[in-house]
Amino acid sequence: MDKTWNQLYEEREKRILDAIALKEPDRIPVVPLFAFFNCYYTGITPGEAYRDPDKAIAAWRKTILDFQPDATYSVNFTVYAMDEVLSGLDFKAMKWPGHGVPETRSFQFVEDEYMKVEEYEDFFSNPGEYLLKSVLPRLAGNLRGLAKLPPLETICLGYVWPSVLPAFTNPELVRALETLLDVSKKQLKWVQKFSSFAQELKELGFPSIKEQTVLAPYDMIADNLRGARGAMMDLYRRPAKLKRAVEQITPFIVAAGINGAKTKGNPRVFIPLHKGTDNFMSPKHFKEFYWPTLQKLIIDLCEADCTPYLLIEGLYDTRLDIIKDVPMGKCIYHFEGTNIFEAKKKLGDTVCIMGNLPNSLLVTATPEDVKEYCKKLIDICGDGGGFIMSSSALIDEARTENVQMMMEFTREYGRYY
Repeated sequence: MDKTWNQLYEEREKRILDAIALKEPDRIPVVPLFAFFNCYYTGITPGEAYRDPDKAIAAWRKTILDFQPDATYSVNFTVYAMDEVLSGLDFKAMKWPGHGVPETRSFQFVEDEYMKVEEYEDFFSNPGEYLLKSVLPRLAGNLRGLAKLPPLETICLGYVWPSVLPAFTNPELVRALETLLDVSKKQLKWVQKFSSFAQELKELGFPSIKEQTVLAPYDMIADNLRGARGAMMDLYRRPAKLKRAVEQITPFIVAAGINGAKTKGNPRVFIPLHKGTDNFMSPKHFKEFYWPTLQKLIIDLCEADCTPYLLIEGLYDTRLDIIKDVPMGKCIYHFEGTNIFEAKKKLGDTVCIMGNLPNSLLVTATPEDVKEYCKKLIDICGDGGGFIMSSSALIDEARTENVQMMMEFTREYGRYY
């Protein structure tokens, strides 16, 4: 007798939860991070996915139904916002298909010093107002008028606030506010469509590996405000200010992670790590600037019954002993290029290990090559439980037969009983 969708959902979710808890499930879960692979597989371009949410959802639906993963990877992380929203904002911090990158390619982030070095004190004294009036106008050309906002505290000073109202008639500010209203309505339509699709997938028997996403506190500053170059310079020239900024933003990130997970009904909080790799900072700087606030984020999420899911990009070969100090059986560490076999030795009794099937194999190798690597991952990393099979990173281009091999071989060979 065929299983119901609800039975399949419970079975898959239990498989994921057992792996996270360092137990042996019935078999190793396989969770490919399908991104623009969904477009290529179904015959649409990434550009079409950004312009037509119905086409994007249809592409994700067909791919998921065809490959039957144990958990899905949310469409809203691949298509952050629709083309009309990004264009309406004149968004500067990203290039997306048809706008800075070819129609057929993935998006690219554009880093810059959106927070100038001399503005640290403005950030410290009033971070909300500073980000609204200084950073947002730099991130989005059509929000330049937000810089014309009057001091926010004057808006609620009793009899004083009527005298502030004329400031809102400034043409640049009016345009910025109208832009926000317009793009917010458009983005809401996308969010509603995605939310309906997420519920549809759940009803079809597919859990999601994550819904809420936050950044490591250091990455929030280095990615979005100071840029990689600015943050690296600050490590040496103004370390106290950089550390203070990272510490100051941490509580807001923790709250965003917990509140987002609770609201979306999925405890797994996705944390892609960017700037803490072996190639970007020394172990000394990692322990001083990067790890303390990331560790706090992890612990606070665990204490709130959330599951930190870290996508550890780049190399963390020199960090394994450091990042072991987290609650046992509560986290997923998804490794891209780090020696995952060494990670299993050092971390396998503490966190669930995930990933490391090279995307390059999925693109260029044969199915037999993929099978051989999957077998090695299962034999070593799957030993004793606590392992989730996945690609090393988001999957865009890949040979269909190689993806099929990853899925089918793991389901067949990765059984515990």
